[in-house]
Amino acid sequence: MAVHRRLGIATGAVLLTVALTGCSGLGRTAVGTVNYEAGTARVVTVSNPVVTGCHRLLPAGAARIENATLIDLIAYRTPDCSGGDTTYIATTLFNNIAPGTQPWRSYRWVH
Repeated sequence: MAVHRRLGIATGAVLLTVALTGCSGLGRTAVGTVNYEAGTARVVTVSNPVVTGCHRLLPAGAARIENATLIDLIAYRTPDCSGGDTTYIATTLFNNIAPGTQPWRSYRWVH
């Protein structure tokens, strides 16, 4: 009887660990804000964005991105986080595009 109880407890612990590990990334957010300038003097603030996937900026793109979160990000010139023309923006820093270059159109988290 004691063997069955120990086996049951061990099995339950393993199942609980697997369940918690599988759900741990769901709903995780980058604590803080991402602020960006889109178009003429329009500032957009995104609060506590989720850390998964590609985040599109407004269609006009951004001339400046400020990462006021606790996680570093990578900004892309394409709307789908693809291509090699990127920039790394560490936590609490910002980036301005160079004059005459394409705006940032999306970003993804480094994690």
